Amino acid sequence: MLIRIVRMHFKEGNEKEFLKIFELHKISIRNFSGCTHLQLLKDLNDPLCLTTLSYWKREENLENYRQSELFAAVWKKVKPLFSKKTEAFSLEEAETISGN
Repeated sequence: MLIRIVRMHFKEGNEKEFLKIFELHKISIRNFSGCTHLQLLKDLNDPLCLTTLSYWKREENLENYRQSELFAAVWKKVKPLFSKKTEAFSLEEAETISGN
């Protein structure tokens, strides 16, 4: 499983536009082949910073999404809203420690 984290910083006021775009496309992204989890996270200290967390069965699934018409359409709308370059990380689980 691949875990993808994308941290985005928005120009003031543009975070609201991003939320509208996310609302329109979140089900299609989540249902994209190989995506098993999609989550939107808000930074505790910076209201202009949002992060997506997604789980993908394989790296190829994420790459297929990144090459898709869906990604191109969403990215075209979202990219101009940023105040600086996004930070993206692909990770894989090394270990899980569960609590009581």
